[in-house]
Parts: sequence; C-alpha cells; structure tokens
Amino acid sequence: MEPQVFRYEVPSNDRSKNLTMLCRTDRLAADMQLVKEGGENRLHSHTSSDGFFLVLEGRVRFYSEGDVVLAELGKDEGILIPHGFRYWFASSGEEPLRILHVGASDPNTGDVRVGPSRAESAE
Repeated sequence: MEPQVFRYEVPSNDRSKNLTMLCRTDRLAADMQLVKEGGENRLHSHTSSDGFFLVLEGRVRFYSEGDVVLAELGKDEGILIPHGFRYWFASSGEEPLRILHVGASDPNTGDVRVGPSRAESAE
C-alpha cells in the first residue's frame, strides 16, 4: 500500500446527511459526515469494525439499545464504539453536525453492519 493524501470539501447539496469518504485501506476507513438533521436513526452494530467518532462542529447524541443515552457530545469531544455494540446517533444541536468517523477492522473478517431484527423494525 502507498500513503494516501486527501482533502475534505464541504458538500454543496441540500441533503440532510452527506457522507464523504476520506481514505481507506484493508484495515481502516475514514469519512466525514455532515448532518443537517437526523443521523444514523436505526439501531445497528458492526460485526468486526471499531468506530471512532470526533465532533468537529455541532452537537450529537449517541444512543444504545432501548434509546439509552450513551453520550451527548459537542465540539472536540468523541466516542469509541467497539465492534458488536449496538448504537445509533442523531444531531442534537441547532447548527449542522460535522463528525469525523474512523473505523478499524480485522482485514481477515468482513465487517457487516447488523441492523434491527424484524421484530424491532415492526415496533
């Protein structure tokens, strides 16, 4: 593998959520998420990927199963979500949320995003 140089540019569209991939290897992926409203509104987990989130602008609230609040974060605050942990998040401030997400995984196992069961989806 070779080093990767990247640059983030704020998306110019009006979507409520924009995800911009910054870089990727077989072990690590980094993206910037710009969330004007909402967020990852479905409870899910990643089977082999640990997730690092750092708030650059705005505020975010992370939840676990049963809508238990894990953290309410602002600028320069973050959270690590270990693989297999079920979570979701939503922008919780008045200004748009800009959050850096870095995921690291074992290259020998494919990471799978696991969403709610059918029973949970029906609720």
